[in-house]
This record gives sequence, structure tokens and C-alpha cells, in this order.
Amino acid sequence: MLRTLGAVSHGIIDYLMVIILIIGPRVAGFAGSRQAVFCYLLAAVHLAMTLLTRFPLGAMKIIGFPLHGAIEALVSILLIVLPWLANFFRGVNSRNFFIAIGVLIGLIALLTNFRGRAGTS
Repeated sequence: MLRTLGAVSHGIIDYLMVIILIIGPRVAGFAGSRQAVFCYLLAAVHLAMTLLTRFPLGAMKIIGFPLHGAIEALVSILLIVLPWLANFFRGVNSRNFFIAIGVLIGLIALLTNFRGRAGTS
């Protein structure tokens, strides 16, 4: 697989993902549900992980960029199966949202060069 995304591009996408996770429940029509609460918690964790990552857009640079990538790969798989694990499968909008976000995070992880020079985009 061609790893075309560098650290800066990945960081920008991470911050955009936080916004998507915050506004997603309202846009997808499941605001006010426990699925929405999970989205907000995931947004907070994703923001914290991005801020703590050792890459150009990280603020505290504690988590290594390769570890960041491994965590995102694992989270992507968990998000895809989460609707069934957490009994979200009955809400079609939330189920589809979590599967789509999981696939998107997985694709971003596959396209990112986590071992390349940290200052490249």
C-alpha cells in the first residue's frame, strides 16, 4: 500500500475528525442518544491523543507517531464492530455512522507514513 500521507497531513485530518465526531450525531440524526455520547467521548479521546502525539501538530509530544497509528488502526476495527458490541445496531443512522468513521480512520491509517520524517506532509 502506498503511504502518501505525512505527519502534517495526518494531523490536519485528525483535527477534522474531532470536528466530524462532534457534529456527526446531529447531522446523522442520532443526537441525544447514548451513541451520540459515545461520539463525544471518542472526539475528546481523539483530540487528547492528537495533542499528545509526537508530530508537528501535537502540543505535548508524548505519544510516538507510530504508536498513534497503531491505536488508530485498532480503534478503526473497534468502531466497525461497535454497533453490535454496544447494541447500537438498531439505530441505522448511528450504525452506519460508526461503520463509516471506522472505515475512514482505517483508510487514513493505511495511507499514512507513520515511520517517515515527522516534519513532512
